[in-house]
Amino acid sequence: MGRILDGKAIAQRVRAEVRAGAVALAESHGLGVGLAVIRVGEDPASAVYVRSKIRACEEVSFRSIEHHVPAETPEAELVELIGRLNQDPSVHGILVQLPLPPHVDADRLLLAVDPAKDVDGFHPLNAGRLLTGRPGVRACTPFGILRLLDETGIDLPGRRAVVVGRSNIVGKPMALLLLERNATVTVCHSRTRDLEGEIRRADVVVAAVGRPELVKGSWIKEGAVVIDVGMNRLPGGKLVGDVEFGPALERAAFVTPVPGGVGPMTVATLMANTLQAARLALGLG
Repeated sequence: MGRILDGKAIAQRVRAEVRAGAVALAESHGLGVGLAVIRVGEDPASAVYVRSKIRACEEVSFRSIEHHVPAETPEAELVELIGRLNQDPSVHGILVQLPLPPHVDADRLLLAVDPAKDVDGFHPLNAGRLLTGRPGVRACTPFGILRLLDETGIDLPGRRAVVVGRSNIVGKPMALLLLERNATVTVCHSRTRDLEGEIRRADVVVAAVGRPELVKGSWIKEGAVVIDVGMNRLPGGKLVGDVEFGPALERAAFVTPVPGGVGPMTVATLMANTLQAARLALGLG
């Protein structure tokens, strides 16, 4: 029987580290770290996510600035707002909450964010820095997953890692981060012919495809580490991940729960990225 990898507890430690860093910046440079969040319209899930990020800012002694604008706000006005935030020295991170209304081009807004303030790590410049192995902001969810893996004590060099999903937000950057750690990485997707076979050989499985319990527990290699990024609501309201949790826990060394695994780490990593952006703005590296 494996162990549940408690993302909430680890995220709390990350937040404590960020708070200590923010307090140190305030004491040494008189700097208050600022995170601006842009929310367009009344999407209920977006409102919940933004509230959680504002609470996280309060916990780590950041200043949070929410710009909540009507759903009909023209795209040009949103680009102008981002431009003002780019120029504001009190704002160190800018987050555009997705999804956006149909008339707004999300790519245009994300491109408008100064890469130095792109604490989500979505800007193509930051993605390119990851691809080429250069320093830069890393996407929050994959970077948080690395911290989870570190907490297990697994030795990544030479290990077989399978990433299920190839999105720009999780799958692709996750594969690149694992390659940076010298893992042997396979990316699986909807066209993969033998998903079961690939997973059976994996020492690390990161499931991020958005299909409930696609990865069966019986596929998991004995002693593997399983990171479940999925968050799927079944009829009746039950939340499940992309991995069949109970049977996976019987075979794996560690499995993240859903909820309470990757989600808290994503928000904690967003705070860590914002602190790093503030330090870089001061030339502290």
